[in-house]
Amino acid sequence: MPTRAGDRAAPDCAPARWIGLAAAPAFALMTLGSVLAGTRADALCGAMQGSSPLFGMTAMYLLMAVFHLPPWLRLLCAARRHARGAAGVAP
Repeated sequence: MPTRAGDRAAPDCAPARWIGLAAAPAFALMTLGSVLAGTRADALCGAMQGSSPLFGMTAMYLLMAVFHLPPWLRLLCAARRHARGAAGVAP
């Protein structure tokens, strides 16, 4: 896929896009796993046991999942743009 209009020599970046799409679901699953494991996982990783849940591993995994959402948002926006273009509707 060209990086700029008219740049036909640019390599295809499909593998990098797929890796970028893998991060958010992976962190979401890690969030779910840490929630299901309870506070035992936080006690292993946290310096202070019994601290606020905002500083635990669950919160960190959730934030990482949120920060890795932009590739999914770009994919959804591109799909929406493509669907509107195919239907003849102006964006």
